Amino acid sequence: LEDVEFLQKITLATRAAVKALVDESTGADGRVMEVIPMAKIMANALGAKPQYRVSLSKSGFSKGSTDPALTPLFEYLEFCLKQVVADNELGALAEALNGKYIEPGPGGDPIRNPAVLPTGKNMHALDPQSIPTSAAVDCAKRVVDKLLARLEKDTGSMPESVAFTLWGTDNIKTYGESLAQVLELVGVRPLPDALGRVNKLQLIPLEELGRPRVDVVVTCSGVFRDLFVNQMNLLDRAIKLAAEADEPLDQNFVRKHALQQAEEMGCTVRDAATRVFSNAAGSYSANVGLAIENGGWESENQLQDQFIQRKGFAFNSDKPGVIDQQTELFKAALSTVDVTFQNLDSSEISISDVSHYYDSDPTKVVQGLRKDGRSPAAMMADTTTANAQVRTLSETVRLDARTKLLNPKFYEGMLNSGYEGAREITKRLRNTMGWSATSGAVDNFVYEDANDTFIKDPEMQRRLLDTNPNAFRDMVTTFLEANGRGYWDTDPENIDRLQELYQEIEDKIEGVAS
Repeated sequence: LEDVEFLQKITLATRAAVKALVDESTGADGRVMEVIPMAKIMANALGAKPQYRVSLSKSGFSKGSTDPALTPLFEYLEFCLKQVVADNELGALAEALNGKYIEPGPGGDPIRNPAVLPTGKNMHALDPQSIPTSAAVDCAKRVVDKLLARLEKDTGSMPESVAFTLWGTDNIKTYGESLAQVLELVGVRPLPDALGRVNKLQLIPLEELGRPRVDVVVTCSGVFRDLFVNQMNLLDRAIKLAAEADEPLDQNFVRKHALQQAEEMGCTVRDAATRVFSNAAGSYSANVGLAIENGGWESENQLQDQFIQRKGFAFNSDKPGVIDQQTELFKAALSTVDVTFQNLDSSEISISDVSHYYDSDPTKVVQGLRKDGRSPAAMMADTTTANAQVRTLSETVRLDARTKLLNPKFYEGMLNSGYEGAREITKRLRNTMGWSATSGAVDNFVYEDANDTFIKDPEMQRRLLDTNPNAFRDMVTTFLEANGRGYWDTDPENIDRLQELYQEIEDKIEGVAS
């Protein structure tokens, strides 16, 4: 507890110091129009401390307030502030319309790459052959180490196989971090050439790796397939390189599973080691999210079959340009999975904001394919900050529910924005139920607390009904569906209230009631 309290004290002191830095350039109207380092210059000339050092001293860090090592850090933060306020979007648009040259610059997450700022540049993403970068490889190793340490702590053993989901835009933002995580698990090192293109691989010796090679099953999004076909080739070569290594089976789970599957399916070890899958060319997503959004699904088996059929197209580096449907091979690979894993790598989108994350979650698919019927551990890595965190999917869903759906600051802000805001609240409840359908990772209290917040309160009912009756009807429908499908266990009076409320909303929409 003392460590947690001290960490909180450091966090608050850091926020106050950065705020003091920003306040030096903030005008009377509360806006930062231009970053002027004159306050710092004057303070130095008069022998006074900069305001961020004064703030640190007030927060109880008197030694830190005099530490010269902080100077370059806050100079960099001041530079970042200048980049943030140097908005040239309208100016660049006017110059573009006049046929003038617009300076190019990278796109992506400004937290990861401050060079994205200032805005108003002719944005480009990256050279797809240049990922994963060396920085991404370093970050990936830290995440993989934390993942394996957490799994060993929770289960007492090392996983033999991990199911990965790779996203196109996320790998653009992170310069291939999740791609590098796959390679790190398998124990293969990507090697860039003199031009920075990553097209060579090196098997990391077991002595250097210090653990067994972990098998992987990679499900790529349609966008990843379109943008990073070279990286799919790289992944397939890396996995087959590990599968063909003459190593003890208890130290190389890739080879262990490939040998088993080659014998069962009557194919070569190299073919059995196929682990990179996606949609058919021109096809996108598993459409699980679409089925859940529309309520048009009979059972979870339907969703799981849909996932397998749409995502079971295999990439084979031995057959360039060909993506074949290999449903049985896909099912065989998934049947050995111990862990499902995804990354959250941007502060812009959370797991309940969109349906994509649960749409590609294979947790219950794996459970249905495993011979022992055991549910795999479902894990997520939060790499939105430098200090990456690995949590269980249940922990991540709880955190997301408390920060979004059940957070008064969030839902009040949404309601204040009007019609669309009410729809956003309903969408997050529906996406939360999506996680129940694909993983079973949603605690009962999430639905119960949401019901208390949005349904039990008569005033909240009125606000939602007045703001967006259609969205409110969808919310009530989602609660009833969650209960009917066994995801939410609640008192009968709550269900009775929801059924009555549904009829009232329906009457208002149809004009029967005022």
